[in-house]
Formats: sequence, structure tokens, C-alpha cells
Amino acid sequence: MSKSTNQCLIDDVTFDISAKTITTIIGPNGAGKTTLLRLILKLLMPTSGAVIQKPGIKLGYMPQKLNLNVSLPLTVERFLKLSSPVQSRFFVAREKNDAILSMLEQVNACYTLKQNVHTLSGGEWQRVLLARALLQSPDVLVLDEPVQGLDLAGQSEFYQMLHHIRNVVGCAVVHVSHDLHLVWDASDHVICLNKHICCLGHPDQVRLNPEVQRLFGGFLPYTHHHDHSHNGANHSNCEHSHD
Repeated sequence: MSKSTNQCLIDDVTFDISAKTITTIIGPNGAGKTTLLRLILKLLMPTSGAVIQKPGIKLGYMPQKLNLNVSLPLTVERFLKLSSPVQSRFFVAREKNDAILSMLEQVNACYTLKQNVHTLSGGEWQRVLLARALLQSPDVLVLDEPVQGLDLAGQSEFYQMLHHIRNVVGCAVVHVSHDLHLVWDASDHVICLNKHICCLGHPDQVRLNPEVQRLFGGFLPYTHHHDHSHNGANHSNCEHSHD
């Protein structure tokens, strides 16, 4: 539980983050999503309970926004050099320049290396911030609304990139999203938060949950058509909390 003065921000929140999975946190405004990320990052400490991390685990963080002084001339290369450690464990035998270029390759943004950060488009800046987080060699990559401001095509491309990074780098991904059109296919697990966990589980279970439908009034679950079948029954893993 986390409190601000006498106000309870989130309460009764329990879940696990597994290796090489993508966990998406959804919820209405004021639900405590950013507070939950700050607890995971240990920027806030809970007033009760504990955030338990495996010893030696490394976190990489991509903020929702990062405002830089527009009068400061700064290339992407210089920005990443200032932001990154001397070496990344994935590139132990290489110089920092090689590590930076390799991470920009992972996010399809090598061409931005010599560009001024202030001339980047919104999508390019998001890629650079993602490369910055990856340079921390994270076991868990934490993203706060990474597709904010991107159009639908840009959002889809970003989520595809997260899957690529999860598979290649091997880190877990935890991110907050307000998008309910692409999030289901982009996640292994979904947590619906409204100051407490309303529902959690596989996207196919969460999107049909009545509490999710109530919180996002008028939202119609996304369905897709395919020519393969799912084996086994679909059992719900949703948990409800009541005051």
C-alpha cells in the first residue's frame, strides 16, 4: 500500500512479474498506475507490504516524458552517452559507441545517431528513450505510457518492437497503457487497476471481465479471426476486491 498524506493511492495489490513476459497495466485516470510503476522502481516505498526483487536484478526505465532544454544542442549519440553506463553486459567486449549503435539497431533508429534530439519526431524520440532504457542492461524494462502521442500505426509498430526486444534481449516488460485496441495482442498478462487490482490474467480473460467493461464504458472487446484453434478450456484467473 502507498499513501500520500491521508489519501490511499493503491491498496491490496499483489502480482508477480515473470521473466520474458510482457505485462500491461490498464485502468482509468487516477487509478494509481504511475504510482505502481514508482513502487516497482523503488522510487516510492509502500506503507505496508513489500516489493520483492530477485537479488541483483536490474531495471530499465522509459519515462512518459523527458523534457530537455531546447537551447541545448544535443545529438542522439551524445544524449545516449550521457545516459548510459560505461558498459552493458550484453556488449562487454565492445566500446560504448558500439553498444549505443547496437541498441539503436534494436529499435530501428540507427539513422538518428547524429541528429539533434530536438528535431526528432515523436516516434523517433520514443525509440531513442527506449534505447536509453535498454542500455541499462535491464532484466525488467519498465515503460510509462510509451505509445502516448503516437498514431495507431506507430502504436502497432512500437508494440511489435517490444515483442522483438523481449525475445532478443530476454527481459521482462512492464508497461502502462491507455490503448485498448492493440493492448490485448501485445501482452502476455494484463492487470486492470483502479486503486486495487480489479482483474488480472491472460488478455482473453481480462477483456471480457464485467469490471473491465464497467470501467471502460462502451468499450467493445477486440476479436480476431484466424484459422487455428486453441486447445483446452478457457478458465478465468480474475480476482475481485470489494470494499
